[in-house]
Amino acid sequence: MRGLYTCLYWGLVLFYGSCSSKKDDQVSLETHNNDSIIVGDIVEIEKDTISGLEKGLIYAGLVDVKSELPEVFVDLKYSTTDNFFGEDVYGPLTNCYLQKETVEKLKVSLAYLRVHYPELTFLIYDGVRPRSVQQILWDNLDKPDSIKPLYVANPQKGSLHNYGVAIDLTLANKDTGEALDLGTNYDFFGYPAYPDREAEMLAAGKISKDHIKRREILRTAMRMGGFTGIGSEWWHFNAFSLKEAKSKFEIVP
Repeated sequence: MRGLYTCLYWGLVLFYGSCSSKKDDQVSLETHNNDSIIVGDIVEIEKDTISGLEKGLIYAGLVDVKSELPEVFVDLKYSTTDNFFGEDVYGPLTNCYLQKETVEKLKVSLAYLRVHYPELTFLIYDGVRPRSVQQILWDNLDKPDSIKPLYVANPQKGSLHNYGVAIDLTLANKDTGEALDLGTNYDFFGYPAYPDREAEMLAAGKISKDHIKRREILRTAMRMGGFTGIGSEWWHFNAFSLKEAKSKFEIVP
């Protein structure tokens, strides 16, 4: 597994180091006294505290969400075995990274919660996802290829997660970080997790009115920030369309 993270990091470094477009949006990464790295002119991070994968994300100009929004909680499910295929593919990565524009939109969504539901905050499950990790998820999803795209984007086409403009998250208690019950676990593959099937699942007793109410709070907050959801996952939101993402950003390989 260590080899995977090393490959991810150097792939990112080589890719972004050779890009001639969008250079104005990239963040400089340099060593400092052999013990730390400088991100732009602002943040100094001890080298030993971050993984190769995280260094690559910083080099690509992505933003650590919690550094901008300290009120949110982060529990990257793919840095644990608590995910749909039971493997850790992020290793020691614990920080969620997104494009700066995506973080700015999330600030608006969080501001909405602060005003209307001050007892709540966000609990983030996933942000940017390198395409190489997307391939692992695609390969391990036990579904026919014809319906896999309902749950995991085809890595050959690219996912909005791969551009750092999609986020998976839920609502949580602001004081404890405990997730609210929204009817299913994260990465639940079935109709009870579908926003498009909520009325049907309510009638069948698979989810409750309280689950739908909490999902509506989450959806409203995210819409206020300019995010859009999808029909098969209540936790997934996009900051841009795929066409916009391709025009604005580079894919994280």
